[in-house]
Amino acid sequence: MTSFDPLVSTDWLADHLGAPDLKVIDGSWRMPGDGSAIDHYNSEHIASAVFFDLDVIADTQSGLPHMLPPRRCFEQAIGTMGITQSDHVIVYDEKGIFSAARVWWTFRAMGHQRVAVLDGGLPKWLTESRQVTADQSAISPAAYKASPCPADWRQSADDIRVALAGAHSTVIDARPAPRFAGEAPEPRAGLRSGHMPGAVNIPFPAMIAEDGTLRSSRELRHIFAAVGVDLSQPIITSCGSGVTAAILSLALEVSGIRPHGLYDGSWAEWGDEGNDDAAFPVESGSGSPG
Repeated sequence: MTSFDPLVSTDWLADHLGAPDLKVIDGSWRMPGDGSAIDHYNSEHIASAVFFDLDVIADTQSGLPHMLPPRRCFEQAIGTMGITQSDHVIVYDEKGIFSAARVWWTFRAMGHQRVAVLDGGLPKWLTESRQVTADQSAISPAAYKASPCPADWRQSADDIRVALAGAHSTVIDARPAPRFAGEAPEPRAGLRSGHMPGAVNIPFPAMIAEDGTLRSSRELRHIFAAVGVDLSQPIITSCGSGVTAAILSLALEVSGIRPHGLYDGSWAEWGDEGNDDAAFPVESGSGSPG
């Protein structure tokens, strides 16, 4: 494994836990109404792990949920966690591979290359009877310096319009098929049902194997190609609010499929019922071949 691999195994983490340049983050997040992820972190977490709150380390002025934080907000929060830009950061979550991918994407967007997701997350760690703790480790604050990536790692509504108008980019929506088709309501109030015209649907659980780990590169490539995604052209991932889209982004990165970006606003922005229909068109139906 190289320092830049986006995925590490539980065996690898167990072997390297305690290394001075290794920092572990619990990036668990829950949908509104599902309780607080930090409560679970406080009851059990991997030793030395710190908690990354997606709703706090965010652009809280945007009006949209957990948008990419401003540079200084990120630097201050990560420095408070005792993490430096040279550390090797491993992110996990309580569900396996879920919100940890969004934290991974956030670090990458801020230019941090040495960051990876724990394959299988906390469930796999616990299944293997590995140790967890409720103890909080002492943290020595650090000076963190971000070097944000080029803008294409984070895509905007304008980027989506360009992609949908052209023939050389694909927008992949990670939401469940009934929501994508407009047959089920959105979990957030004030949003229309349906999808962006021209987008294809790959619900994020398709990326996950039965044991909770990410599928192999070969399997992932087959899944993307099966819905007509041209793997040689740019790809934009989207979802409800930019969390599960990052699972698709992680899968693309693991598979060596580039370039790809993530639409940060996702359906929380595009689907707003107050939007102009011409600027933010919505359609219903499967929208995906096969």
